[in-house]
Amino acid sequence: MDFQLTEEQKAVQQAARDFAQTELLPGVIERDEHQKFPAEQIKKLAELGFMGMMVDPKYGGSGMDAISYVLAMEEISKIDASVSVCMSVNNSLVCWGLEKFGTEAQKQKYLVPLAKGEIIGAFCLSEPEAGSDATSQRTTAEDKGDYYLLNGTKNWITNGSSASVYLVIAQTDREKGHKGINALIVEKGMPGFEVGKKENKLGIRGSDTHSLMFNNVKVPKENRIGENGFGFNFAMKTLNGGRIGIASQALGIASGALEFSLKYSQERKSFGKEIFQHQAIQFKLAEMATKIDAARLLCFKAAYLKDQGQDYTKAAAMAKLYASEVAMYTTVEAVQIHGGYGFVKEFHVERLMRDAKITQIYEGTSEIQKIVISRDLLKN
Repeated sequence: MDFQLTEEQKAVQQAARDFAQTELLPGVIERDEHQKFPAEQIKKLAELGFMGMMVDPKYGGSGMDAISYVLAMEEISKIDASVSVCMSVNNSLVCWGLEKFGTEAQKQKYLVPLAKGEIIGAFCLSEPEAGSDATSQRTTAEDKGDYYLLNGTKNWITNGSSASVYLVIAQTDREKGHKGINALIVEKGMPGFEVGKKENKLGIRGSDTHSLMFNNVKVPKENRIGENGFGFNFAMKTLNGGRIGIASQALGIASGALEFSLKYSQERKSFGKEIFQHQAIQFKLAEMATKIDAARLLCFKAAYLKDQGQDYTKAAAMAKLYASEVAMYTTVEAVQIHGGYGFVKEFHVERLMRDAKITQIYEGTSEIQKIVISRDLLKN
């Protein structure tokens, strides 16, 4: 059991930290306030190779391991979770799914520019009536021979208006239930495809979350991922890796809250001394640090199992479940440590608290993670 990072992993971690501090921190409050998509920052992130981190270099990726991905996600998320969710979706849900299950032609056409960050992707599973119950797909993909006719609506889609490529999960044969679902690659600009309203969100306000509408969109058969009926399995397998990304995001939000709190507690004085000298504050910091370390180890375990080609379903669910709880706990405590200053935007922690909440909801709610974990326990 080795807890030491390799030199390459340390370099990735430092590069991500430097980027977050120099490129993300200066404008993060303004982007949150005005719900401004971080297009310029995402472009620079792509130049560092962080939009296709785990993709094979022959497809334009950086060829890094999942541990490096966790490290980078944590550092970016400490400062701007709106940037890290865009990074997570492109890496975990879009690039990974295409590289693992796409045809060679699909990889050349879509994966290469996605991995290079020349374009970004979106993963389209949730619907107005299908959130946690992913089998209840009302979006339909009617088989018309050499193409599918796509109709329906998708909700809560990250990168909704900024993406160029969308992986859409749709029902082809309702009688077959989840075995009649397909995953289709849809391009922005296909006739009948419309981006709906942008959501006005509590947190991750810089990311663009939209509804998507499909009205008789013709999707070529060659844009189907995997065999006919593979769509539901594709979505579930892809989400396993996505949970490592969101767990790492939650970890980063928590770590950021702790770093801001440590800094503030050494600057702010009360009753004649810096507040970190008060035991009440020391105990809060100790609890925060301990929980964050535990969450980080869960993230590393899930990433390690993925790197080793082992089953990481339960480990990823545990990491996401716990890290998201730690993110909420830690950010609430960070606001408390900052007192009145924690309630105003310029001290950052109120934003981290708002950003933390979504980590308990998207890519599988905490309740869904408990189902995944318990099923695995009972299976074994």
